[in-house]
Amino acid sequence: MLTAARLPSPTAEEEAQVARVSAALRAEIASAGGWLPFSEFMATALYAPGIGYYVTPRPIFGADGDFVTAPELSPLFGACVGQGLADLLARTDGGDVVEFGAGSGRLAADVFAALLRRGAPVDRYRIVEPSPALAARQREYLARSRASADRMDRFEWLAAPPREPWHGVAFANEVVDALPVDRFRVRDGECEAIGVIAATAGFALAPRPAGAALAAAVDQLQRQLPSPMPEGFISEIRLGQREWLAAASATLTRGALLLVDYGLPRAQYYHLSRDGGTLCAFRQHRRVEDVLAHPGIQDLTAWVDFSALADEGNACGLGLGGFATQAHYLLSAGIERELAGLVEAAGEREGRALRQSASTLLLPGEMGERFKVMALTREIRGPFDGFGFRDLSASL
Repeated sequence: MLTAARLPSPTAEEEAQVARVSAALRAEIASAGGWLPFSEFMATALYAPGIGYYVTPRPIFGADGDFVTAPELSPLFGACVGQGLADLLARTDGGDVVEFGAGSGRLAADVFAALLRRGAPVDRYRIVEPSPALAARQREYLARSRASADRMDRFEWLAAPPREPWHGVAFANEVVDALPVDRFRVRDGECEAIGVIAATAGFALAPRPAGAALAAAVDQLQRQLPSPMPEGFISEIRLGQREWLAAASATLTRGALLLVDYGLPRAQYYHLSRDGGTLCAFRQHRRVEDVLAHPGIQDLTAWVDFSALADEGNACGLGLGGFATQAHYLLSAGIERELAGLVEAAGEREGRALRQSASTLLLPGEMGERFKVMALTREIRGPFDGFGFRDLSASL
């Protein structure tokens, strides 16, 4: 992998994008009195209407973008997720499928095709996508897909989670990691917030005493850990996660929410060995340590604390239906069967590519252990497909 230092300089168009986002951030910082919580910096850089990283039409996913997600890597991922969703749909006697943040549309196409093959009782396939640019890209991709091209009337796009009561399954692949986080440092046994100030050129990180909400959250976190975070320990916490989860599940009357992301249980996330946290940026397939550089043209992301996600699910009236590594989930959902079927129908070169992509999805040093899968349920009971190989719920 190339280092951040070898990244090519931004194009003139990208520089203009950075200038627009930077101007918005400087105005926010000035309005806030000269210091901005990192979560607000991250929210503006990624989601500011019309200018944020995720709402502009520039390439984000795949070879021409900044990172590759599992569905972009291989059709095997969507086929196995479709198997898991079909099982969950069977527990709800059918209903809607709701996908949060559908990216390029590739996962929606693969999942929809898998659901059709299994005869799953899908009423509607609804995509919650606040970015008009990404929604347009998803429509274009699905209109070209073999399984969905003549079934576009089954698809619906929403700017926010459904407002009316519904039943079925929802899922989000690499969505929670992009929810804004607050940075903090343990100082003299207390919590110190690390926010953003305007600098002569660009932006800089600056500490200040934590506000009440952040201080209370970190204090609770300290009490939940086997060993408290030591003096000087730096990490991040996602204070807005419960609000997102509550909105995502508020009108779900019966069904489940399937979440796939990179992350860890709480005790591992805040282990001494992870001093510094997991926050980083990505641009053109390179990891960038300077999270303040080039706002608007680089992704910002932090790993997911799955213990917190389970706790917040419980607070939202959701039960824990299963927790597994991506490798265990895909193996339980039949990736070996799916791979054999695709390889049999493929040529030699395509077959090699499929086997390689399966290795990337499964191997511990690749995506197999870094990524986890969690099911949060309401009014249905398991066991569920995908969690039979090895359920790690006890580790939370």
